[in-house]
Amino acid sequence: MTAILEFYKCEKCGNIVMVTHTSDGELICCGQLMSLLEEQTADPATQKHVPLVRKTATGIMVTVGSTPHPMEKRHYIQWISVKKDRSFYIHALRPGEAPEAEFPINDPDVKALEFCNVHGLWTNRK
Repeated sequence: MTAILEFYKCEKCGNIVMVTHTSDGELICCGQLMSLLEEQTADPATQKHVPLVRKTATGIMVTVGSTPHPMEKRHYIQWISVKKDRSFYIHALRPGEAPEAEFPINDPDVKALEFCNVHGLWTNRK
């Protein structure tokens, strides 16, 4: 069974999907079941993965880690997202860009998520 706003990854090709409708079905890619990405919340060794949220003049800024996360071709943040009530925002990133994104939300009390291509899915809260 899938749930809304869960993320699944194909271990064969790397495809990632976000569920937008709860279902009893299974997600299959490349002929195999996709794996549920578990949300991680603690990164005590390096503090490079947990999203940090702060208020800005036009919304909120989400920065990945209190220590800047690498944004290299082999190791980078692929996307940052925020969930507020029934709204969901996502911002895709590329190597070389800053590991941050601004969103047009007035309240900084959001669930922020980010996906590192090496270390997986991280959030600021469960």
